[in-house]
This record gives sequence, structure tokens and C-alpha cells, in this order.
Amino acid sequence: MTDRHMEAVNARISIPSYRDIRKRIEEAGASCFANENVSEYIEPGELDNVVAHIEMKVGELLDALVIDRDEDHNTIGTAKRVAKMLVHEVFAGRYHPPPKITSFPNAKHLDEVYTVGPITVRSACSHHLVPVIGRCWIGVMPGERVIGLSKFTRLIQWVMARPHIQEEAAVMLADTIESLVEPVGLGIIVDATHYCMKWRGVKENDTSMITSIMRGSFLEKPHVKAEFMRLIEMQQR
Repeated sequence: MTDRHMEAVNARISIPSYRDIRKRIEEAGASCFANENVSEYIEPGELDNVVAHIEMKVGELLDALVIDRDEDHNTIGTAKRVAKMLVHEVFAGRYHPPPKITSFPNAKHLDEVYTVGPITVRSACSHHLVPVIGRCWIGVMPGERVIGLSKFTRLIQWVMARPHIQEEAAVMLADTIESLVEPVGLGIIVDATHYCMKWRGVKENDTSMITSIMRGSFLEKPHVKAEFMRLIEMQQR
């Protein structure tokens, strides 16, 4: 990193640093895994500090790639843009608290399967930090509580906006929905393209990964699962 960039970034970095956030997490007996949410350990105003540290490290990365950030008009300010994008967009589900979800009593005692989807999935591969893009369908056999349909989209955005492997992401999404609405049954299908296969490595353009999670009546009663799959098929016509 050039002296000019270093001075500008250091001027914005204050104590506590990201190391202090990690210390809090470890003192609480929690972990710093890539797909976990750590927002409860971040105090007000500290995300700006995190962004500044990331900006410094991204700048060092660009320098190591032999990119002249002082003279190349395309990369002036790139380090800051990337840092803000990672914290507030691409990995927002890691650093920001969960969306506010209000549940309501299932006053009419609804007991039929309903589905929501396809909902766009945007995530990143934990192994290479490249995009994972796809679609998700959610099927619910309601219990005592229900939530608005748009809230499923917000939950998916929050859970998926972290470095993941798809299998764990689908399980995490199912756990989150179950904790909120305690459904009698839950089904989740995620169909996503992984750029760690598409952009690098084997460079396979046409392959996607499909993950299926079935719980409660979706797992125990074949006709409930069959109804969910039929509804998904109708939504794709």
C-alpha cells in the first residue's frame, strides 16, 4: 500500500479494532466461522472501523497484484468500494442483525401446504469467495404461527449473504424459519450455480447444485412432500 493510501486509511481507523470484536466473540465462547452472524458482538459505529481495516487489506491485495492504484483511473477508490460492498452487501448477513420478523397467530387454523418461490439466492462460496447464484422455494405446513410472504425473502437474503457451502446454508435457513414459525412441516429446495465451478477450475457452465431439506410432515408424509413438489412445478411453468 502506498504511503498516501496508508495515511488516509489509518486516519479513519480507531480503537476498538476488528481484533477487539473477535476477542469479544471468543470470550463469549462463540466462534468466528465464515457463515455465522456476529452482529451481536459489534458495537454501534464499529462497522465503519471494520470497513476501514478491510479497505487497507484490499489495497494491499491490489498492490500485490501489481496494480497501480494511484495512476490507474479504473482502480482509484476500488479498495474502499470493495470493503463497503463486502460488509454491507455481499456478506451483510454476517455483520448486520437479522431482519425484524413479526409472526401472527394462525387464527383460522390453516392446515394446507403453501409455497413461496422462486426467491433469488445470492451468496458466496466459502472456499473461493466467488458468487453462488440461484433460486429457492419454501413450502410450509403452518402451525400455531405464520409470517408474511415477503419475510421469507428477507430471511433468505440475510441467511445467504455470507460465505457458505450450499448444504450448510440450506440447513441454516431451515433452522431459522423453524425457530420463527414452528411449522408442522417445512420444505426447502435450493437450486444454485457455483462460480467456483463456472468461473475457475473445471469451468463448467451448465451445472447447478440442488439441495433439499424436508422436515416434519414434509418428511413423514409422502403426500405432503408430493404436494410441495407439484406446487413448485406449477410455479416454474
